[in-house]
Amino acid sequence: MQLFLAPAKINLCLHVLGRRVDGYHDLCMLMQKVSLYDEVWIGLRNDSLVQVQCDGVVLPVGNENIATQAARAVLQHDPSGRGVDIRIAKHIPVAAGLGGGSSDAAAVLLALNSLLGLGLRHDILAQEALKLGADVPFFLCQSPAWAEGVGERLTPVRDSLPECYYVLVNPGVSVSTAEVYANVQSYSAWCTAGKCPGTIEALSQILHNDLQQAALMLAPVVAVAMECLLECGASGVLMSGSGPTVFGLFMNNSSAHASARRLTQTHGWWTEVVTGVC
Repeated sequence: MQLFLAPAKINLCLHVLGRRVDGYHDLCMLMQKVSLYDEVWIGLRNDSLVQVQCDGVVLPVGNENIATQAARAVLQHDPSGRGVDIRIAKHIPVAAGLGGGSSDAAAVLLALNSLLGLGLRHDILAQEALKLGADVPFFLCQSPAWAEGVGERLTPVRDSLPECYYVLVNPGVSVSTAEVYANVQSYSAWCTAGKCPGTIEALSQILHNDLQQAALMLAPVVAVAMECLLECGASGVLMSGSGPTVFGLFMNNSSAHASARRLTQTHGWWTEVVTGVC
């Protein structure tokens, strides 16, 4: 089996522009991959079976599993009828606003396209990715990106985002994405997609998440985690996605790690220090 890495993501801003007639929401988001990875091990089979296991996590059976769906999406383009074994070692917290499942699915799409020598174009993979979930197309990108629509219209950020350290904090509560969206009280009137902040100060200024207030009502401990990050000296704090994970911006490695240790020791929260990756 070969190893492929699936990175987590954070939303540096997430504007909800309104509800669509299909029930989804129009979004405008600046998304950044970070240096926290699930390990996705993939091996080809001589039969047509697709088998997925995830260490320490009980996965939905059958086609409900997003990694299984991703594998079948690529295998339908393979005339040889081969199957695949997939083993996922999770390091990204599940249902945490960090896109772990979506990243795993994208890793499977890219890996199988390569291993099978199919040569599927990016636009074909992107179409299959969108069928799997709104965040999956972003993980096919090789850079940070602005995502619009439900997340499928991507504009890569060509300029470099400022170098900084992100302290991720997950306070260990469960937050339903559907409930968070249902409790959003107001939408953004606009979003300047394409803008690229060049300094930590500028990046701190654009931090915004229209889902945050709804999540705080459902899980007040998220607000406590954000306040603790500010007390530790973060330049800015924000909740990622629909939560409950939050992150703080730090200028140097030592202060970031000291803050992460402090929050884990004091509150028992899961923490991780990461940087942005392409």
